[in-house]
Formats: sequence, C-alpha cells, structure tokens
Amino acid sequence: MLLLLWALLSFLSGSLMFSYWLGRIARYDLKQQGDGNPGAMNLWKSAGYWYGLSGIILDFAKGYVPILLLLQTDAIASDSGRLLLPSAAAILGHMFTPFLRGKGGKGIAVTFGVWSALTTFTASLAYAIILALLLVIVRLIDRSRPGFHSSETDGVQVVLGMVLLGIYLVVADYSAAIRWFWLISVLLLGCSHHREWRRFYARFVHHRTPPL
Repeated sequence: MLLLLWALLSFLSGSLMFSYWLGRIARYDLKQQGDGNPGAMNLWKSAGYWYGLSGIILDFAKGYVPILLLLQTDAIASDSGRLLLPSAAAILGHMFTPFLRGKGGKGIAVTFGVWSALTTFTASLAYAIILALLLVIVRLIDRSRPGFHSSETDGVQVVLGMVLLGIYLVVADYSAAIRWFWLISVLLLGCSHHREWRRFYARFVHHRTPPL
C-alpha cells in the first residue's frame, strides 16, 4: 500500500507541467511553439534564458524530490526493486500528464532528477558527460556535413546516451534494481523521442539505402 501511495505521489509530482505554465506566464503556448513540446528546452527557445533555466530546475525537482523523500523514509532501500514503480511513475507523469490531457513532454529533465536521487548524482553526472561527448561528435560531423545537427540528432543523442549509460552502470557495479531502471529509462525515452528517431531514419538512413 505504501508503495502504491508513493507511486501515485511521484506520478502527480511528475505531472506538474512547470515549464508549460511558465510559458503561459510569459505569454507563450509551448504547444504552439517550436516542436510543440511543453518542456524546458522549448521554453528556453521560446521565452529565453531565465524562463528556460527555471523550467529545467523545476522539472528536475519534480523527479528528484519525491524519490529523495522516499529514500529518506528508509521504507525502501536504494537498491530495492520496489523503487522501480515510483521512479518510473515520476517520468510517466511528465509524459502523460493529466493537466494537458495526457500529452506531456519528453521527460529529459525529470529523468535526470530521478537518476540523481537514486544514485546521489553519480549516474546522472555520467549521463550528462556522455551527452556532452555525443554532442561534440555530432558537431564535428556537422562541420563536414552541414545540416547534420538537428532536432532529430538531438533526440537520438538523448536515447543513445541513456543506452551507453548502461556500460557505466555495469562497470561501476550498480545493483540489479538500478540496471532494471536503466532499461525502463531507455524504453521511456525511446517512446518520448520516437518521432525524432523516425525522422532521423528517414533523413539520414533510409534515403542512403540503395534500391534492390
């Protein structure tokens, strides 16, 4: 019963669409701006630095705070598989928020928040470094192939970075529960970025395949 209560609280926390509401304060409907994503990066691009940074912090916090509080109750150990449900619920709350009729954001900041709480920032820092390295690689490719860096490659980097994080988790000998949550995170980010993957495939892979 306690586990289900925390899962519900985590979902509700994740469903709070701070970036979207900040956009409305700034007189922007993020659903009508940029890529239509009601998340912090679209807020940054639409309303500017201060709004975007505030959105990132708040979206991070709504994943970080409920999981941190759950761990501090000592009701569930940090290496327990029982953490999977409330941890995933925070991300699902953002992706399928009832405040926007189930059409939420991509869950990047809230994912960072959950991972930071689960691993005391170590795995989330590793993920950030991986994403930075992938961005450098994409920028280098873009120099020889202008136009390669795009919203599609950004989405691919987010998912690919999470996939590569699995290597770090194995090398650092994280618990089985953390590795299971890694798989859940890959699937959730893959789901929230499926449009970018489809466009990336159509733009950079499919058209390069010679006809039979």
